[in-house]
Amino acid sequence: MPIHAPRGTKDILPDAITGWRYIEETIRTLCRRYGFEEIRTPMFEHTELFQRGIGEGTDVVDKEMYTFTDRGERSLTLRPENTASVVRAYLQNKLYGDSSSQKLFYIGSMFRYDRPQAGRQREFHQFGVELLGEASPLADAEIIMLAVDFLSTLGLRDLALHINSVGCPKCRPVYRQALQDYFEDKRSELCDDCNERFERSPLRILDCKIDAGKPFMEDAPNISGCLCDDCRTHFDQVKGFLNAAGIDFAIDPRLVRGLDYYTKTAFEVKYAPLGAQSAVAGGGRYDGLIEEIGGSPTPAVGFAAGLERILIALEKQKLLPNVDKRMDAFVVTLGEETRQPAFRLLAKLRKAGLRASMDYAGRSMKTQMKQANKANARFALILGEDEIKENVVMLKDMEKSEQQKVSFDSVIKKMCVEVGI
Repeated sequence: MPIHAPRGTKDILPDAITGWRYIEETIRTLCRRYGFEEIRTPMFEHTELFQRGIGEGTDVVDKEMYTFTDRGERSLTLRPENTASVVRAYLQNKLYGDSSSQKLFYIGSMFRYDRPQAGRQREFHQFGVELLGEASPLADAEIIMLAVDFLSTLGLRDLALHINSVGCPKCRPVYRQALQDYFEDKRSELCDDCNERFERSPLRILDCKIDAGKPFMEDAPNISGCLCDDCRTHFDQVKGFLNAAGIDFAIDPRLVRGLDYYTKTAFEVKYAPLGAQSAVAGGGRYDGLIEEIGGSPTPAVGFAAGLERILIALEKQKLLPNVDKRMDAFVVTLGEETRQPAFRLLAKLRKAGLRASMDYAGRSMKTQMKQANKANARFALILGEDEIKENVVMLKDMEKSEQQKVSFDSVIKKMCVEVGI
Protein backbone atom coordinates (compact mmCIF):
# COMPACT_ATOMS: atom_id res chain seq x y z
CA MET A 1 0.00 0.00 0.00
CA PRO A 2 1.52 3.40 -0.97
CA ILE A 3 2.54 5.88 1.72
CA HIS A 4 0.73 9.23 1.61
CA ALA A 5 1.70 12.60 3.04
CA PRO A 6 0.41 13.11 6.62
CA ARG A 7 -3.05 14.67 6.94
CA GLY A 8 -2.79 18.43 6.97
CA THR A 9 0.31 18.57 4.78
CA LYS A 10 0.42 19.14 1.06
CA ASP A 11 2.92 18.68 -1.75
CA ILE A 12 3.56 21.85 -3.72
CA LEU A 13 3.85 20.54 -7.26
CA PRO A 14 5.67 22.12 -10.23
CA ASP A 15 2.45 23.55 -11.70
CA ALA A 16 1.85 25.52 -8.47
CA ILE A 17 5.39 26.71 -7.85
CA THR A 18 5.09 29.74 -10.13
CA GLY A 19 2.45 31.27 -7.84
CA TRP A 20 4.60 30.71 -4.76
CA ARG A 21 7.66 32.22 -6.44
CA TYR A 22 5.61 35.22 -7.57
CA ILE A 23 4.53 35.93 -4.00
CA GLU A 24 8.02 35.36 -2.56
CA GLU A 25 9.67 37.63 -5.14
CA THR A 26 7.09 40.33 -4.37
CA ILE A 27 7.89 39.96 -0.66
CA ARG A 28 11.64 40.33 -1.16
CA THR A 29 11.30 43.29 -3.52
CA LEU A 30 8.93 45.11 -1.17
CA CYS A 31 10.95 44.38 1.98
CA ARG A 32 14.10 45.76 0.35
CA ARG A 33 12.14 48.91 -0.45
CA TYR A 34 11.11 49.26 3.20
CA GLY A 35 14.57 48.42 4.55
CA PHE A 36 13.76 44.99 6.07
CA GLU A 37 16.37 42.21 6.02
CA GLU A 38 15.64 38.48 5.87
CA ILE A 39 16.11 36.16 8.84
CA ARG A 40 15.74 32.36 8.96
CA THR A 41 15.13 30.62 12.27
CA PRO A 42 15.04 26.88 13.15
CA MET A 43 11.82 24.99 12.47
CA PHE A 44 11.80 23.71 16.06
CA GLU A 45 12.58 25.44 19.34
CA HIS A 46 12.55 24.64 23.04
CA THR A 47 8.89 24.33 24.05
CA GLU A 48 9.37 26.88 26.81
CA LEU A 49 9.91 29.61 24.23
CA PHE A 50 6.34 29.33 22.97
CA GLN A 51 4.86 28.71 26.41
CA ARG A 52 6.40 31.97 27.65
CA GLY A 53 6.11 33.90 24.41
CA ILE A 54 2.64 33.01 23.14
CA GLY A 55 1.16 32.40 26.59
CA GLU A 56 -0.21 29.33 28.37
CA GLY A 57 -3.98 29.32 28.21
CA THR A 58 -4.04 30.19 24.52
CA ASP A 59 -5.44 27.68 22.06
CA VAL A 60 -2.12 27.61 20.23
CA VAL A 61 -0.14 26.45 23.28
CA ASP A 62 -2.82 24.30 24.91
CA LYS A 63 -4.21 22.51 21.85
CA GLU A 64 -2.34 23.10 18.62
CA MET A 65 1.42 22.71 19.12
CA TYR A 66 3.44 19.78 17.78
CA THR A 67 5.58 18.99 20.82
CA PHE A 68 7.94 16.05 21.25
CA THR A 69 10.77 14.89 23.50
CA ASP A 70 14.13 14.29 21.86
CA ARG A 71 16.70 11.66 22.82
CA GLY A 72 18.20 14.03 25.37
CA GLU A 73 14.81 14.25 27.14
CA ARG A 74 14.39 17.88 26.01
CA SER A 75 10.91 19.13 25.14
CA LEU A 76 10.93 20.63 21.63
CA THR A 77 8.14 22.12 19.53
CA LEU A 78 7.74 22.72 15.80
CA ARG A 79 7.26 26.45 15.51
CA PRO A 80 3.53 27.36 15.49
CA GLU A 81 4.43 30.98 14.64
CA ASN A 82 7.69 32.82 14.13
CA THR A 83 7.61 36.01 16.19
CA ALA A 84 8.84 34.28 19.34
CA SER A 85 11.64 32.62 17.34
CA VAL A 86 12.71 35.94 15.80
CA VAL A 87 12.79 37.53 19.26
CA ARG A 88 14.86 34.62 20.59
CA ALA A 89 17.31 35.04 17.69
CA TYR A 90 17.40 38.82 18.30
CA LEU A 91 18.41 38.25 21.93
CA GLN A 92 20.73 35.27 21.45
CA ASN A 93 22.68 36.96 18.64
CA LYS A 94 22.67 40.42 20.28
CA LEU A 95 21.13 42.08 17.26
CA TYR A 96 20.03 44.88 19.56
CA GLY A 97 23.64 46.11 19.63
CA ASP A 98 23.80 46.80 15.89
CA SER A 99 21.43 49.79 15.84
CA SER A 100 18.58 51.42 17.69
CA SER A 101 16.08 49.19 15.91
CA GLN A 102 16.05 46.02 13.79
CA LYS A 103 13.81 45.50 10.75
CA LEU A 104 13.52 41.79 9.92
CA PHE A 105 11.33 39.62 7.67
CA TYR A 106 10.89 35.87 7.22
CA ILE A 107 9.19 33.35 4.93
CA GLY A 108 8.70 29.79 6.13
CA SER A 109 6.66 26.82 7.34
CA MET A 110 4.69 26.88 10.60
CA PHE A 111 2.94 23.93 12.25
CA ARG A 112 -0.33 23.71 14.19
CA TYR A 113 -2.47 20.70 14.96
CA ASP A 114 -5.86 21.91 13.82
CA ARG A 115 -8.66 20.74 11.55
CA PRO A 116 -7.36 21.11 7.97
CA GLN A 117 -9.40 23.61 5.97
CA ALA A 118 -9.15 25.78 2.88
CA GLY A 119 -6.09 27.98 3.19
CA ARG A 120 -4.88 26.43 6.44
CA GLN A 121 -3.14 23.09 6.65
CA ARG A 122 -1.30 21.66 9.66
CA GLU A 123 1.87 22.73 7.92
CA PHE A 124 1.27 26.21 6.56
CA HIS A 125 3.47 29.02 5.29
CA GLN A 126 3.79 32.56 6.56
CA PHE A 127 5.47 35.77 5.55
CA GLY A 128 6.11 38.06 8.47
CA VAL A 129 7.96 41.21 9.47
CA GLU A 130 9.19 42.38 12.86
CA LEU A 131 10.34 45.90 13.78
CA LEU A 132 12.20 45.54 17.07
CA GLY A 133 13.30 48.39 19.32
CA GLU A 134 10.91 51.17 18.24
CA ALA A 135 8.08 52.51 20.42
CA SER A 136 6.76 55.24 18.10
CA PRO A 137 3.23 54.89 16.72
CA LEU A 138 4.85 55.69 13.38
CA ALA A 139 6.36 52.17 13.51
CA ASP A 140 2.87 50.67 13.93
CA ALA A 141 1.66 52.66 10.93
CA GLU A 142 4.63 51.57 8.81
CA ILE A 143 4.04 47.89 9.60
CA ILE A 144 0.37 48.24 8.69
CA MET A 145 1.34 50.14 5.53
CA LEU A 146 3.70 47.33 4.52
CA ALA A 147 0.98 44.70 5.03
CA VAL A 148 -1.50 46.65 2.91
CA ASP A 149 1.16 47.51 0.32
CA PHE A 150 2.13 43.84 0.00
CA LEU A 151 -1.42 42.67 -0.66
CA SER A 152 -2.19 45.57 -2.98
CA THR A 153 1.03 45.05 -4.96
CA LEU A 154 -0.12 41.49 -5.64
CA GLY A 155 -3.23 43.05 -7.17
CA LEU A 156 -5.75 42.02 -4.50
CA ARG A 157 -8.91 44.08 -4.26
CA ASP A 158 -11.85 44.04 -1.83
CA LEU A 159 -9.45 44.23 1.11
CA ALA A 160 -10.60 45.58 4.48
CA LEU A 161 -8.20 46.80 7.18
CA HIS A 162 -9.51 46.43 10.75
CA ILE A 163 -7.64 48.01 13.67
CA ASN A 164 -8.04 48.19 17.44
CA SER A 165 -6.09 48.93 20.59
CA VAL A 166 -5.90 46.08 23.09
CA GLY A 167 -4.38 48.25 25.81
CA CYS A 168 -1.28 47.70 27.93
CA PRO A 169 -0.45 46.10 31.31
CA LYS A 170 -1.62 49.30 32.97
CA CYS A 171 -5.13 49.49 31.51
CA ARG A 172 -5.85 45.98 30.34
CA PRO A 173 -6.62 44.68 33.89
CA VAL A 174 -9.43 47.24 34.02
CA TYR A 175 -10.87 45.84 30.80
CA ARG A 176 -10.29 42.29 31.96
CA GLN A 177 -12.36 42.98 35.07
CA ALA A 178 -15.09 44.66 33.01
CA LEU A 179 -15.34 41.56 30.81
CA GLN A 180 -15.46 39.19 33.79
CA ASP A 181 -18.18 41.30 35.38
CA TYR A 182 -20.20 41.21 32.16
CA PHE A 183 -19.83 37.49 31.41
CA GLU A 184 -20.18 36.27 35.03
CA ASP A 185 -23.92 35.59 34.79
CA LYS A 186 -23.62 34.26 31.22
CA ARG A 187 -21.09 31.51 31.85
CA SER A 188 -23.71 28.81 31.45
CA GLU A 189 -24.23 30.02 27.88
CA LEU A 190 -20.53 30.12 27.02
CA CYS A 191 -18.77 27.19 25.38
CA ASP A 192 -16.38 25.05 27.44
CA ASP A 193 -13.31 26.81 26.02
CA CYS A 194 -14.66 30.25 26.94
CA ASN A 195 -15.42 29.09 30.47
CA GLU A 196 -11.75 28.19 30.78
CA ARG A 197 -10.75 31.53 29.25
CA PHE A 198 -12.98 33.40 31.73
CA GLU A 199 -10.36 33.17 34.48
CA ARG A 200 -7.11 33.07 32.52
CA SER A 201 -7.72 35.28 29.48
CA PRO A 202 -11.23 36.75 29.21
CA LEU A 203 -10.24 38.80 26.12
CA ARG A 204 -10.08 35.51 24.23
CA ILE A 205 -13.87 35.17 24.69
CA LEU A 206 -14.30 37.98 22.17
CA ASP A 207 -12.26 35.97 19.67
CA CYS A 208 -14.33 32.78 20.04
CA LYS A 209 -15.82 31.43 16.81
CA ILE A 210 -18.38 29.26 18.67
CA ASP A 211 -19.90 32.04 20.80
CA ALA A 212 -19.47 34.84 18.25
CA GLY A 213 -23.10 34.77 17.05
CA LYS A 214 -24.77 34.71 20.46
CA PRO A 215 -26.87 37.86 21.15
CA PHE A 216 -25.14 38.84 24.39
CA MET A 217 -21.77 39.14 22.60
CA GLU A 218 -22.94 42.33 20.91
CA ASP A 219 -23.31 44.12 24.25
CA ALA A 220 -19.93 43.06 25.70
CA PRO A 221 -17.96 46.10 26.88
CA ASN A 222 -15.50 47.69 24.45
CA ILE A 223 -11.91 48.34 25.44
CA SER A 224 -12.05 51.95 24.23
CA GLY A 225 -13.63 53.07 27.51
CA CYS A 226 -10.86 51.39 29.55
CA LEU A 227 -7.74 52.64 27.73
CA CYS A 228 -5.22 54.65 29.68
CA ASP A 229 -4.13 58.06 28.38
CA ASP A 230 -0.92 56.67 26.89
CA CYS A 231 -2.71 53.91 24.94
CA ARG A 232 -5.43 56.28 23.76
CA THR A 233 -2.87 58.82 22.55
CA HIS A 234 -0.80 56.12 20.86
CA PHE A 235 -3.86 54.75 19.03
CA ASP A 236 -4.97 58.22 17.95
CA GLN A 237 -1.53 58.85 16.47
CA VAL A 238 -1.54 55.52 14.62
CA LYS A 239 -4.89 56.46 13.08
CA GLY A 240 -3.51 59.88 12.16
CA PHE A 241 -0.50 58.39 10.37
CA LEU A 242 -2.72 55.93 8.47
CA ASN A 243 -4.95 58.81 7.37
CA ALA A 244 -1.86 60.75 6.27
CA ALA A 245 -0.78 57.79 4.11
CA GLY A 246 -4.26 57.49 2.56
CA ILE A 247 -4.89 54.04 4.07
CA ASP A 248 -8.57 53.28 4.74
CA PHE A 249 -9.42 51.41 7.94
CA ALA A 250 -12.29 50.44 10.21
CA ILE A 251 -12.07 50.39 14.00
CA ASP A 252 -13.07 46.92 15.24
CA PRO A 253 -13.56 46.80 19.04
CA ARG A 254 -13.87 42.99 18.90
CA LEU A 255 -10.44 42.52 17.34
CA VAL A 256 -8.11 41.08 19.99
CA ARG A 257 -5.96 38.64 17.95
CA GLY A 258 -5.24 35.11 19.17
CA LEU A 259 -1.93 35.55 20.98
CA ASP A 260 -1.40 36.97 24.45
CA TYR A 261 1.69 39.03 23.68
CA TYR A 262 -0.12 41.86 21.84
CA THR A 263 -0.24 45.33 23.43
CA LYS A 264 -1.74 48.57 22.13
CA THR A 265 -2.22 48.28 18.35
CA ALA A 266 -3.75 45.14 16.82
CA PHE A 267 -4.85 44.80 13.21
CA GLU A 268 -6.08 42.40 10.54
CA VAL A 269 -6.43 42.69 6.78
CA LYS A 270 -9.42 40.72 5.52
CA TYR A 271 -10.42 39.50 2.07
CA ALA A 272 -14.20 39.00 2.21
CA PRO A 273 -14.55 36.44 -0.66
CA LEU A 274 -12.69 33.88 1.50
CA GLY A 275 -15.70 33.70 3.80
CA ALA A 276 -15.34 32.81 7.49
CA GLN A 277 -11.54 32.45 7.23
CA SER A 278 -11.14 35.88 5.63
CA ALA A 279 -8.06 37.20 7.46
CA VAL A 280 -5.03 37.14 5.13
CA ALA A 281 -2.67 39.21 7.31
CA GLY A 282 -2.62 40.36 10.90
CA GLY A 283 -0.40 41.58 13.68
CA GLY A 284 0.25 44.42 16.07
CA ARG A 285 2.48 45.72 18.82
CA TYR A 286 4.03 43.39 21.42
CA ASP A 287 6.05 45.55 23.79
CA GLY A 288 6.23 42.94 26.55
CA LEU A 289 7.35 39.89 24.58
CA ILE A 290 11.10 40.52 24.51
CA GLU A 291 11.18 40.99 28.28
CA GLU A 292 9.01 37.89 28.76
CA ILE A 293 11.53 35.81 26.82
CA GLY A 294 14.45 37.09 28.90
CA GLY A 295 15.56 40.39 27.38
CA SER A 296 15.41 43.96 28.58
CA PRO A 297 12.12 45.83 28.11
CA THR A 298 12.03 46.50 24.37
CA PRO A 299 9.16 47.78 22.21
CA ALA A 300 8.31 45.86 19.02
CA VAL A 301 5.65 45.57 16.35
CA GLY A 302 5.05 43.18 13.44
CA PHE A 303 2.64 41.17 11.34
CA ALA A 304 2.32 37.81 9.57
CA ALA A 305 0.45 36.80 6.43
CA GLY A 306 -0.75 33.31 5.50
CA LEU A 307 0.56 32.47 2.04
CA GLU A 308 -1.95 29.68 1.32
CA ARG A 309 -4.89 32.02 1.87
CA ILE A 310 -3.25 34.67 -0.29
CA LEU A 311 -2.79 32.14 -3.08
CA ILE A 312 -6.49 31.26 -2.89
CA ALA A 313 -7.37 34.96 -3.05
CA LEU A 314 -5.09 35.48 -6.07
CA GLU A 315 -6.68 32.50 -7.81
CA LYS A 316 -10.18 33.86 -7.13
CA GLN A 317 -9.26 37.18 -8.74
CA LYS A 318 -7.26 35.48 -11.54
CA LEU A 319 -4.13 37.40 -10.59
CA LEU A 320 -1.52 34.63 -10.76
CA PRO A 321 0.96 35.09 -13.64
CA ASN A 322 0.92 32.77 -16.62
CA VAL A 323 3.64 30.14 -16.62
CA ASP A 324 6.11 30.26 -19.49
CA LYS A 325 7.28 26.65 -19.80
CA ARG A 326 8.69 26.95 -23.30
CA MET A 327 12.15 25.63 -24.07
CA ASP A 328 14.37 27.60 -26.42
CA ALA A 329 16.00 24.51 -27.87
CA PHE A 330 15.67 20.76 -28.04
CA VAL A 331 18.72 18.86 -29.33
CA VAL A 332 17.82 15.88 -31.52
CA THR A 333 20.45 13.18 -32.07
CA LEU A 334 20.60 10.64 -34.91
CA GLY A 335 22.88 7.79 -33.92
CA GLU A 336 25.04 6.95 -30.92
CA GLU A 337 28.13 8.75 -32.28
CA THR A 338 26.27 12.08 -32.28
CA ARG A 339 25.28 12.01 -28.60
CA GLN A 340 28.58 13.23 -27.16
CA PRO A 341 28.87 16.24 -29.55
CA ALA A 342 25.18 16.92 -28.87
CA PHE A 343 25.77 16.91 -25.12
CA ARG A 344 28.69 19.33 -25.61
CA LEU A 345 26.37 21.60 -27.61
CA LEU A 346 23.69 21.32 -24.91
CA ALA A 347 26.17 22.53 -22.28
CA LYS A 348 27.12 25.55 -24.46
CA LEU A 349 23.46 26.43 -25.06
CA ARG A 350 22.78 26.51 -21.33
CA LYS A 351 25.92 28.53 -20.55
CA ALA A 352 24.66 31.10 -23.06
CA GLY A 353 21.46 31.42 -21.03
CA LEU A 354 19.22 29.39 -23.32
CA ARG A 355 16.66 26.92 -21.99
CA ALA A 356 17.65 23.67 -23.62
CA SER A 357 17.07 19.93 -23.29
CA MET A 358 17.64 16.68 -25.19
CA ASP A 359 16.53 13.06 -25.27
CA TYR A 360 18.45 10.78 -22.91
CA ALA A 361 17.59 7.37 -24.35
CA GLY A 362 18.53 7.66 -28.04
CA ARG A 363 14.97 7.24 -29.27
CA SER A 364 13.89 7.59 -32.89
CA MET A 365 13.94 10.98 -34.60
CA LYS A 366 10.13 10.94 -34.81
CA THR A 367 9.86 10.37 -31.04
CA GLN A 368 12.43 13.08 -30.30
CA MET A 369 10.57 15.61 -32.46
CA LYS A 370 7.41 14.78 -30.50
CA GLN A 371 9.37 15.50 -27.31
CA ALA A 372 10.47 18.82 -28.76
CA ASN A 373 6.83 19.69 -29.52
CA LYS A 374 5.72 18.62 -26.05
CA ALA A 375 8.43 20.85 -24.54
CA ASN A 376 7.08 23.69 -26.69
CA ALA A 377 10.63 24.27 -27.94
CA ARG A 378 11.18 27.20 -30.27
CA PHE A 379 13.99 25.40 -32.11
CA ALA A 380 15.05 21.81 -32.75
CA LEU A 381 18.79 21.34 -33.29
CA ILE A 382 19.24 18.16 -35.31
CA LEU A 383 22.59 16.37 -35.30
CA GLY A 384 23.29 13.43 -37.58
CA GLU A 385 26.47 11.91 -38.99
CA ASP A 386 26.44 14.29 -41.98
CA GLU A 387 26.08 17.34 -39.72
CA ILE A 388 28.97 16.20 -37.55
CA LYS A 389 31.22 15.78 -40.60
CA GLU A 390 30.25 19.22 -41.94
CA ASN A 391 30.54 20.85 -38.50
CA VAL A 392 26.99 22.19 -38.78
CA VAL A 393 23.63 21.84 -37.06
CA MET A 394 20.28 21.49 -38.80
CA LEU A 395 18.33 24.28 -37.11
CA LYS A 396 14.56 23.88 -37.37
CA ASP A 397 12.27 26.76 -36.40
CA MET A 398 9.33 24.92 -34.84
CA GLU A 399 7.00 27.91 -35.16
CA LYS A 400 7.67 28.57 -38.86
CA SER A 401 8.40 24.95 -39.87
CA GLU A 402 11.55 26.21 -41.60
CA GLN A 403 14.99 24.68 -41.29
CA GLN A 404 18.53 25.56 -42.35
CA LYS A 405 22.08 24.42 -41.80
CA VAL A 406 24.03 26.63 -39.39
CA SER A 407 27.66 26.23 -38.38
CA PHE A 408 28.51 25.07 -34.87
CA ASP A 409 30.37 28.33 -34.30
CA SER A 410 27.42 30.59 -35.09
CA VAL A 411 24.32 28.61 -34.07
CA ILE A 412 24.30 29.78 -30.46
CA LYS A 413 24.73 33.45 -31.37
CA LYS A 414 21.93 33.14 -33.95
CA MET A 415 19.58 31.53 -31.43
CA CYS A 416 20.31 34.18 -28.78
CA VAL A 417 19.33 36.86 -31.27
CA GLU A 418 16.16 34.98 -32.23
CA VAL A 419 14.94 34.51 -28.61
CA GLY A 420 16.08 37.95 -27.49
CA ILE A 421 18.81 37.32 -24.96
